[in-house]
Amino acid sequence: MSLIAELKRRNVIRSAGLYLVGAWLVVQVAGTILPMFGAVDWIARSIVIALAIGFIPAMVVAWVFELTPAGLKRDEDVKTEDSIASQTAHRMNQWLLVVSIVAIGYFAFDKFVLAPRRDAALVMQTTAHVAAQIGAEKPNVSPKSIAVLAFTDLSPGHDQEYFSDGMSEEILNALAKVKDLKVAGRTSSFYYKGRNEDLRVVGKALGVANVLEGSVRTQNSKVRITAQLIRTDDDFHLWSDSYDGDLNDVFALQERIARAITDQLQAVLQGDQKTLLVPVATSSPEAYKLYLQATAIFNRRDGVHFHDAIAGLKQAIELDPKFARAHSRLAALYDVVPQYSADTDLRAALEAVQQYARSAIALDPTLAEAYSALGLSYRVQHRYIEEHAAYEHALALDPNDVTTNFWYGLSELMDGYTRHGMQLLDRTLTIDPMLPNALRWRAKMELSAGDLAGAQRNAQRARDLGLQVVDMNLAEIAHARGDNTNAIERWAAGMRGYLQGMPEGSETIIAEGLYGDDAARTRAIALIDAYVAQARDQINWVAPYVMVQLGEPAKALATMRTSRTNNDADFFALLWTPQGRAMRTSPVFNAFSRAVGLTQLWDKIGPPDLCKKSDAGDYTCE
Repeated sequence: MSLIAELKRRNVIRSAGLYLVGAWLVVQVAGTILPMFGAVDWIARSIVIALAIGFIPAMVVAWVFELTPAGLKRDEDVKTEDSIASQTAHRMNQWLLVVSIVAIGYFAFDKFVLAPRRDAALVMQTTAHVAAQIGAEKPNVSPKSIAVLAFTDLSPGHDQEYFSDGMSEEILNALAKVKDLKVAGRTSSFYYKGRNEDLRVVGKALGVANVLEGSVRTQNSKVRITAQLIRTDDDFHLWSDSYDGDLNDVFALQERIARAITDQLQAVLQGDQKTLLVPVATSSPEAYKLYLQATAIFNRRDGVHFHDAIAGLKQAIELDPKFARAHSRLAALYDVVPQYSADTDLRAALEAVQQYARSAIALDPTLAEAYSALGLSYRVQHRYIEEHAAYEHALALDPNDVTTNFWYGLSELMDGYTRHGMQLLDRTLTIDPMLPNALRWRAKMELSAGDLAGAQRNAQRARDLGLQVVDMNLAEIAHARGDNTNAIERWAAGMRGYLQGMPEGSETIIAEGLYGDDAARTRAIALIDAYVAQARDQINWVAPYVMVQLGEPAKALATMRTSRTNNDADFFALLWTPQGRAMRTSPVFNAFSRAVGLTQLWDKIGPPDLCKKSDAGDYTCE
């Protein structure tokens, strides 16, 4: 008789099947019940270990003994017709089949229905909690609130827009540092440039009671700035004045305007603000002009001209080596250049960030931008503990700095600290409600929480403000609503221009793979695999991100563990959404998180919102 036949005769195979199904059910029940009573992790592990150890003795008993009406007897002492197992074999097979079907059905239902719902509920709970907090804290419009609109360029050649914008932004920044004032962010205020909008609409949209309008006229070295402070609810002009000077006087002119506004709004000034609101940034008018030109390029995220801006700032530093803000802005530019140019030497860019940020800090330790620039560069290097400290220091210096709040909030979303990340994101939008990228990320979080209406509203606002990449999010929303045709069109149109290094036409192939049939999905996976297989120091961020959406989470983790991208944000934030559950619950997730530096951050700061630290030092995530 063969071994298999003997195992069947002694009912060992049948016993093994029943044991495994029973053990699986015990583990599932324990995993559900134990957390309800606050049981420590080692109890669940002990149950699994005990069941695994018990498998061998159970099979030995099944081999040696048979169950009869008279009880257990050794196999050789039992006739076949006396074996209860043999008499009921057919019935046991039926029961084994039924139990297996029920178990597999429960497993599938839990994995594909209950788990995503639990995940979405967790994210929704976090979103609702933060939104409730923000809503509860949102005050009425303060009379000490203001938006500084972009000043009009009245120069003879109408070629000094960068200068007029710079003047209004400098005044805005000076006022924003006055704690007794609420000042709308630059992006939102400048949105109304040239629109001739009703000021009541502006005030309502930005949540301010006053606006500052003005114009700048430059001719040769002469400057005239005209400004007027207007109340938004009734269009009443509270104050207006004109200031004449030359390029050497610009900081004095800004000081006089800022001082007039704080006087009109009766703002309480603290410390050095009582004597000086606008410090002299540089003694070189030419260096300042170069700084304003570079700033205009930086603010527009005009990637085509980033290298012009860098060259201009370097020239400004040559003219005035002590121009701290030029050093700081140069560091920030080097931070974002790799996101706009696949040919950028990432290592050289990171070294430049460090060099210019530290020079800025040495010259002026109060510059929040320099610390934020360091934080973003640490992010790229996976130095998350240093990144966290840099952002915290930047916020301590300037709690209302839009860039710091946004970059730090995005970092927290990427690291799994969703609650804090959303607080910072909502803080960003409170200060600058029309910041397109912040609106895009708010939409992403709402989509993860299942709030399609909110996601659609904020994503469309970001798109209306000119942010092209948000079409990727609008495509996901269309897919969630069952409109895959629109989803394909949206994704392909929105990502055109963001797939540097990939073959021409990749946006269409990937879009069809994401929202088309199985054949299209196969083509998209093949394209991504071929692209990643190419030897390169840096890969496009879209590749690992869409791997997850194409059903290849393990491959995505492996790719991100060994490669650097030009922007990690979307991928790392995806880890903490319902779509990312397969990655964060994967057996290799702890190895991945250690390899990329997340574990070290969690050990220092605390576990991410969806994870718990085990006694062994690993993280178990929901």
